[in-house]
Parts: sequence; C-alpha cells; structure tokens
Amino acid sequence: MCKIKMPFKSIVRELKEIKDGVGSRSGRVVEGKRWRGRARSHIAPDETSMVKSEESIEQGQWANLPSELLLDIIQRVEETETSWPARAVVVHCASVCKSWREVTREVVKTPQQCGRLTFPISLKQPGPRESPIQCYIRRDPMTSTFLLYSGLMPSEGQKDKLLLAAKRIRRTTCTDFIISLVSNDFSRSSNNYIGRLRSNFLGTKFTISERQSSHEAPTQSGRRTSRSRFHSRQPSTRTPSSSYRIGTVNYELNVLRTRGPRRMHCVMNSIPVSSMEEGGSAPTAASLPETTVDGHQFYPSPVFKGRGPSESPLVIPGSIGEPLVLKNRAPRWHEQLQCWCLNFRGRVTVASVKNFQLVAAFEPHHQNVSAEEHDRVLLQFGKIGKDIFTMDYSYPLSAFQAFTLCLSSFDTKPACE
Repeated sequence: MCKIKMPFKSIVRELKEIKDGVGSRSGRVVEGKRWRGRARSHIAPDETSMVKSEESIEQGQWANLPSELLLDIIQRVEETETSWPARAVVVHCASVCKSWREVTREVVKTPQQCGRLTFPISLKQPGPRESPIQCYIRRDPMTSTFLLYSGLMPSEGQKDKLLLAAKRIRRTTCTDFIISLVSNDFSRSSNNYIGRLRSNFLGTKFTISERQSSHEAPTQSGRRTSRSRFHSRQPSTRTPSSSYRIGTVNYELNVLRTRGPRRMHCVMNSIPVSSMEEGGSAPTAASLPETTVDGHQFYPSPVFKGRGPSESPLVIPGSIGEPLVLKNRAPRWHEQLQCWCLNFRGRVTVASVKNFQLVAAFEPHHQNVSAEEHDRVLLQFGKIGKDIFTMDYSYPLSAFQAFTLCLSSFDTKPACE
C-alpha cells in the first residue's frame, strides 16, 4: 500500500484550495461569450469541453488517486480528528468529489458504532450502548431559542459545534418547538427543518413529529391546452417532505399538589422494544432531505415517497411492533439536604425541577432483556448554570429524539408541580 508523504495539514490546505477553486471560472465564461458576438467565419471553442477541462484541472489530482491511497488518507483523517471543530476535516473530505464522498461514507461509522457525530444524518441515528454522547443546551429567554451543542460544557475561547436549534412558539391552544439544523432558519418549508414538538393546552402532553424526505414523481398530463403551445411542461423537481409522529411525552398531573419531581411517561413509536433485547437493533436512518452544513451541500437519496406534506401517526406505514416506553428514574429523598436527589455522575450541579433521568419501562413478558438494561440510563438532562443544561443520551435514542424529550421539560407545567 502506498504511504502518505504529505502531512495532514498540507492535505487539508490543498482540499480548501480545491474547494475555493483554481482561478476564476467566471472570467473564462465571459471571455467565451465574446466569441459569440464575432462573425460566423470565426471558430468558437466548445464551452462544454472547457468546463470539463477546468473541472479536471481543479479536482483531477485528487479524484484520480489510487483507491488504496484514498482509503488510507480518509481512514487516517477519520481516526485523527475525533472531535469538533477538527472533525470538520472529515466533512471536507466528503465534499471534494464523488469518489471521495463514497469512500468517506464507507469509512465513517454510525454514532452507535463509533460514538461520534459527523454528518447531519448522525443526528437521527441511535447513539452508542457503552458510553453516552455528551452534549449541552443553551437557552436564550429573549428569543425563546434552545441551541444544542456538542461537548461536555461551553468551551472558552472557541466556538462549539452546533448540532440542533429549536424555537418556542406559543399559540392560543398549544406550544410548538420548531427544530432546525441552523439557528437562524425555523421555517417548516426550509430544508433545514427536521421536526417539531407540540404540546397541549396544559403542557402535560407532547407530540414529537419528524420530517422524512419524499419525492414527487414527475407528472405530465396528456391533455393539452392553449397555454401548452407557448409553455413547455417540465418535469417537477420538487422534493416535498412528510411529517410523521414518532412519539409522545406525558407528564402526570399532580392533583393533590404533593411534593416531588415530575413524572414522565414517553412512548417512542419509532423504536421497537425488541431493540433493547439481546441481539436487537434499533432503526437507523439512512438519509436526510437536502441540507447545507458548514457551507457544504448534501443530496442524499430519499427514503419515503409521497405526493406532498402529510401527517401520519406512524413513522412508516405499518407497524414496527411493540413500541419502547420510557419513564423517569425515581429519585430518593435526602434528609440532610431536604430535597430529591439523583446520581448524575457530576454532570448536573444545580437543583431544578427540570432535571430528570429516563430508563426503559419493561413489562414482565419481556424475558430477553438483560438486568443491565433495566437500570441503564438512556437519557439524562439537568442544569449546570444560568440557562445552561447538559444532555447525555445513548442507544437506542438519537440526538434528535433526545433533544425533543429535553425540550418538553422547558415548557411550563403548573398542573404537574
């Protein structure tokens, strides 16, 4: 196998130069247009061949690398850059050309396998079983936004990686949390929109909806009108999305106003309870609608097909079996501190009614579940400072699912406290 003589910093610098482009193509296109204005006796160059030659100049030295060398480069980059912002180099590798993108997709593993978040699709894939993925949420009361970042806690002197953003919109009969990939675009018609959390009037029941990509098949009517003589029919290139309900969150009413923490009951319709059994596996998303992350465009193939936006009670038409049910872990009363306590292993430092830990709620007929799975914390959420909260999640939850469950804790619930 060929050895890499060029250091990784030089490779990254070369990749950025390729992304910026070698020379100005627009100037060459303008020069090509000047040929059109000359007499017919002049012979103009073929602009199509010019564009192809320019692309080969820009990416030829990288696109034509031997497959063994290309695989070795991307494997070393993936193993070296394990955390953000350095992990953005892996995304740069996927944006060089088609061959690099295909090899990068083969090398980069899912969060369940490697415990790292790389591409946008990673946010909708299950986390690892062994150790949770640690994130934190920053709340902005002025703008009613909630930003999910990767990392133990806010870093000093550097910008942390933004994973997801949510905006709370209070309505007359409910409250909506619109979830997006960016912090400045919360339109449901945008490609950055990936889901929504909606509460009822009392804030005791929440519905989680997830956006799934779909394609509208090109349609062409055989009936011709007078307008068809002047306007040619073009195949539709729109990619509408469908929204599916993937789970619900219920907070138990505190009618007697007794002291104690909130009681949560979550039903994850998109995760079968069999995924918690020995040898079981959780559904893993394969693609997202067209998204833009760090300036790079991704065009994954769609998974679902439909005619337009819709709302369905299931993730995929049909049944996935018995859904996974989550409940909050019961805290214990501390006599000296005179408060309810949970062991957050140092990840939560401020007492708050919003703090919780979720575990799986198994029935007696679930025989193939190990004893460790009964007590394993799948999601924990708690306060560490003013408007700063930690969020640690693991298999079978994804970052998106965990984020929506945590957002439900931010809504006011006077009937539950």
